[in-house]
Amino acid sequence: MAPLFRPYEPDQQYLLPPSLRDWLPADHLVYFVSDTVDALDLDAFRARYRRSGSGNVGYHPALMCKLLLYGYATGVFSSRGMAQACETDVAFRILAAGDAPSHRTIARFRKEHLKAFEGLFVQVVGIAQDAGLVSVGTVAIDGSKVRANASKHKAMSYERMKQEDRRLKQKIRELTQRAEDIDAAEDEEFGEDSRGDEMPEALRTHEARRRAIREAVKRLEERKKKEDAEKLEAEKKRKASGKPRRGPKPKHPPGKPKPSDQENFTDPDSRIMNTKKDGFQQCYNAQIAVDAKEQIIVAAQVGQSAADNRSLLPVIDEVERNTHRRPRAVLADSGYKGERNFEGLRERSITGYIPLGREGRAPARQPDPKLHHTQAMRRRMATKRGKERYRWRKQIAEPPFGWIKECLGFRRFHLRGLDAVRGEWKLMCSALNLRRMGKNWAWT
Repeated sequence: MAPLFRPYEPDQQYLLPPSLRDWLPADHLVYFVSDTVDALDLDAFRARYRRSGSGNVGYHPALMCKLLLYGYATGVFSSRGMAQACETDVAFRILAAGDAPSHRTIARFRKEHLKAFEGLFVQVVGIAQDAGLVSVGTVAIDGSKVRANASKHKAMSYERMKQEDRRLKQKIRELTQRAEDIDAAEDEEFGEDSRGDEMPEALRTHEARRRAIREAVKRLEERKKKEDAEKLEAEKKRKASGKPRRGPKPKHPPGKPKPSDQENFTDPDSRIMNTKKDGFQQCYNAQIAVDAKEQIIVAAQVGQSAADNRSLLPVIDEVERNTHRRPRAVLADSGYKGERNFEGLRERSITGYIPLGREGRAPARQPDPKLHHTQAMRRRMATKRGKERYRWRKQIAEPPFGWIKECLGFRRFHLRGLDAVRGEWKLMCSALNLRRMGKNWAWT
């Protein structure tokens, strides 16, 4: 007797067109993403589309937003991967509704609407807040180095750039002289009417490289002048307030880069940072503020400084802008400590739980008695309540970075430039929020 199987007829024709809603379970993430995007205000995306004229028309912004959000929520970040999935993956086919945008179209949409994605992140946070998934009572803040779309081997130090500029200048002089000697010899042999005005390939290459180096030197010098001007302004305010000076006196002359300062040719906005896992790499410092209730990201920023402490107050202010509520308590690790940060928390009537040293260890030195807010934080963190509240930080702030980097595989930005990276980080955090919201949503 032949074994029994279910009927299997791959060439069976459908008598009626199938419904896309029957292809996946009703509680699948793809339907949640689709329904949520349909509820969002996409006017910022529509503003770039033409309203009349001839020629091909663009894809609907809702379709494109759904593809990007679902792609980032499931670990598909490349435009080519999304374009291929629109042909082979059931979930992407449902979102595309039978269309198949090219990878160039997807990449162009993402690049042209980065500002709109920042506004979309705020809308997603608002939906989570309305659904009761965000309370803005206790917020944990954390940062992580995310690699830039650039190699550290495409960077050069200020001193090396100066040396290379001099070397290339001499090389160009030699090549120019050699070309002139060859021209003179050819004129003597063939006559002056023969062509000889083409620039040698080697000379073009060296001149282009020298031009790129000189532009990098100029960017580095302008950046150093801006940073030193900010430091000088902060020093004037410190003297006017009578506060004690902290840290060693700078040895390098202001307004001039150090010999070791570097500039990257691929992504000049990125900076060399220690990633701990992969050593020093071209990176950005990605910051998030996570609500304690359901671990929804309520603020997301990207900075160029490897240090975290400059980000604390700006991230808290973004939490208030996005949620229209000010957190009552903020948890952060010792990387965010500092008298100015503690003073800012006090001015905002926020209770901070930020240790002065690494967890489980005493600070390397006792804080200056004149630093009143730092002393108050030290006393708070020494109490039983302070230690208990701070223990929550790891289980609130660190899992989102684990989901982003380890589960979804987002370890490197796909765009270049600070503004583009900020938009992509908002897109990533919006996608993660939707994934979290989909798991907590009461399906009906």
